[in-house]
This record gives sequence, structure tokens and C-alpha cells, in this order.
Amino acid sequence: MEEISLKAEKLLEINGFIITNSLFSTLVVSLFLMVVALIIYKKINIIPGKLQSVIEMGFLWLLDLMESMLGSMKKAEQYFPLVATIFIFIMASNLSGILPGVGSFIIDHEGKHIPLFRSPAADLNFTLAFAVISVITTNIIGMIAVGSFAHISKFINFKNPVVFFIGILELVSELAKIISLSFRLFGNVFAGEVLLIIVFFLAPYFIPLPFLFLEIFVGLIQAFVFAMLTLVSISLHTAGHEH
Repeated sequence: MEEISLKAEKLLEINGFIITNSLFSTLVVSLFLMVVALIIYKKINIIPGKLQSVIEMGFLWLLDLMESMLGSMKKAEQYFPLVATIFIFIMASNLSGILPGVGSFIIDHEGKHIPLFRSPAADLNFTLAFAVISVITTNIIGMIAVGSFAHISKFINFKNPVVFFIGILELVSELAKIISLSFRLFGNVFAGEVLLIIVFFLAPYFIPLPFLFLEIFVGLIQAFVFAMLTLVSISLHTAGHEH
């Protein structure tokens, strides 16, 4: 049975920089998405084919959803690249960990058998980095939308003791978002990988199939939830300029 490790395993070290199997998988997924994006970009036509039509329908559905949450198609189009990128990248990362044969590539490192690939979101460093990016980016968007002073005054305001205390709560809630976003994604993906390892070890044939489809569904849902929570933060931080 494959050894279950809570943290990503070290593959090699370059000038003090450690490359883990999770980081390596992240680089592979990033390269794959860039290549796919270039191929799709070169094949875009004014009259869409079947694949382009499906992609456009998905984008239009997401835009309509964002418009309903942000209250404006202009804002939906403005923040669409960020939300769509988060969804697509996390979705691809989650699905990459359950591709057939991914866990079969084993290397020998310092006397230990280590899988070459590991689902990026099964590493807390990956999910924590994405959570920090999400929170910082949404706050920057808020400062651009309502003004730096108006946005910062939500967190630091000495107008009166009540407003000051509310600002502290708002600041704590932003820090809590980082913890919530990172641990939710990490916990679900890592638990899914552990479940699949155990099921494949106990019953390596047809029985694991339902669990495999379940993990595909969970991977899609977690990517969608992360993107939607980012969208909700954008909606909250940019609402001030409308009042």
C-alpha cells in the first residue's frame, strides 16, 4: 500500500529551493493549461464550431451568474478573468490528481519510494497561497472600486469605539477567510486522495469506480465553491461605491 503523507514529498533541491511532487504537479498543470489556451486561441472562429460553442456557453453561464451577484454586466465582465482563472486552474489541479496512472509514477529518493505527482490542492502550501492571493486581490479590487481610504476605513476607523470594534471584526474576518478557504480545499482534496488509496488497496477493481466519480464531482464542486467565495468577496468590497 502506498504510504500516506500529510505533507508534499521532496523530489529534489536546487540551490536551496525545494521542489516537491505537489509543486511539480502544479508546474505541469500550469504548462498544460497554457498550451491548451494557446491552441484554443488559435482555433477561435467567428462562426463557432461545436467545441467553441460549448466553451462559449459555459462562459456565458458564468457571466450571467456573476451579473446576478454583482448587479451589473459591466462589473461581471471586468472581474470575469479573475474568477474564471481561479475556477479553471483549481479544477484542473483537482482533476489532475485522479488521472489514471498518476500515482503509478514512483521515484526513489533518499531510500524512500515517492510518487512523482501529487494533486496540488492536497498540499496545504498550494491552497494557502491561493487563499492569500484571493483575499489580497479582492481587497485591492475593493480599494480601486471605492477608493483606498474608504476601503481601509472599513478595517481601521477611530470615529467612535463601536465603529473601531466593527473594523477589528472585519479585519479578523479577512484573516479567517484565508484559513477557511485554504483548509476547506485542502481537507476535501486530501481526504479524497486518502479514500481512493485505501479503496484501491482493499478492492482494486470495479468497486473503486463510484468513489472515483465522487472525487471528480468533489473536485469540480470545490473549484466552483472557491471561485464563488472569491466572487462574493468582490461583491462585498465593491458594493460601497453604489451607496
